Amino acid sequence: MALYEHVFLARQDLSQQQVDALVEQYKGVITANGGSVGRIENWGLKSLTYRVKKNRKAYYTLMDITCPPAALNEMERQMGLSEDVLRFLTIKVEAHEEGASAMMQKREERSERGGFGDRDRGDRGSRSFGDRDRGDRGPRSFGDREGGDRGPRRPREGFEGGAE
Repeated sequence: MALYEHVFLARQDLSQQQVDALVEQYKGVITANGGSVGRIENWGLKSLTYRVKKNRKAYYTLMDITCPPAALNEMERQMGLSEDVLRFLTIKVEAHEEGASAMMQKREERSERGGFGDRDRGDRGSRSFGDRDRGDRGPRSFGDREGGDRGPRRPREGFEGGAE
């Protein structure tokens, strides 16, 4: 049997229990067709880079699957029909990784470090970008630019109202 890593994205308006129910449903499809599911990792609700089916966030879930191709095809067919699954990706691998995935390792590092809010601020202190002193810039108008006044603008050639 082939080894696969499968990641799917579930809608943001589902609860974690509903996402777990989806995982169990698809796990049942795999086992009914002669396969098995190893590691399952819930990566949680994450922001998407762009909107997918009007969703800005999604629940990410990773599954390590050992199954024949027919079982995988059936699971993917059912995911394609489900309105709760936004996207999925299956990759055939030579061997399943031991331990936590890279996504879970990043999460553990953040929790050990104290999260994003406790970064070292260097010499800036508590100032933010809006607190910078930009000095007196004085009034500016169109004629104050280098090169002086350019005069009236003429229409460009080839456009309506332009010279022919």
